[in-house]
Amino acid sequence: MTAAIEIESLDVWFGDGPDRTDAVKSVSFTVPEGESFGLVGESGSGKSTVLRAITGLVPTWSGGIRVQGRPLGRKRDKAFYKSTQMVFQDPYASLHPRMTVDQVLSEALHLHGFRDIDSRIDTLLRDVGLGPGYRFRYPHQLSGGQRQRVAIARALAPEPKILLLDEPTSALDVSVQAEILNLLTDLRTERHLTYVMVSHDLGVVGHMCGQVAVMQHGEVVEELGVADMRELKASHPYTRHLLDSSLRSVR
Repeated sequence: MTAAIEIESLDVWFGDGPDRTDAVKSVSFTVPEGESFGLVGESGSGKSTVLRAITGLVPTWSGGIRVQGRPLGRKRDKAFYKSTQMVFQDPYASLHPRMTVDQVLSEALHLHGFRDIDSRIDTLLRDVGLGPGYRFRYPHQLSGGQRQRVAIARALAPEPKILLLDEPTSALDVSVQAEILNLLTDLRTERHLTYVMVSHDLGVVGHMCGQVAVMQHGEVVEELGVADMRELKASHPYTRHLLDSSLRSVR
């Protein structure tokens, strides 16, 4: 099976000398094309930093990052952002407060050279479960779930093959989380997308992903299939701790 993303011995750090903090240490994993891969861990474990290294949002890293067979250097070109897009945790912070939905999506489409803007915006809104009535609204006129749907539509605008999902439901009400997760599941099937999803919630990852890497203190301590996770077949103590905490939270 072709690999969409290959991460090999990835290190990410911030600062220099005595002020240096190692956020990610020797992380390696492979995500096959069309699959959904989860990065799980508590806050500060380094999982979101891995996504930021892939997208070029952190400059200080070493190791290997390959996307669709292409090794990545320090800079990301237009072809990368056409194939790979990110959906952030907070949809309100990631949308410009003074831009309408129409402007947000128009800008994304223009940047990637599309011309039939009007029809594409209508299609994008329909694909994320929003009708044309939302097109000229501002972010403050939308609910949290609706804002995240717009953020997903913006990510889909360049017709990417890979979506990096950084806690895409954690800022939303519990009642809305399942709707967004189901939308993402449907979009992956319809558009043959590959996902890397970061979450602290094992329930979310279990719903979305087939394979999971568990991170602690910047390192991957265990990688396992979701079927094994559901059957509590974890070997590392930290993974067992996460599973136990997750089970207690639903009791």
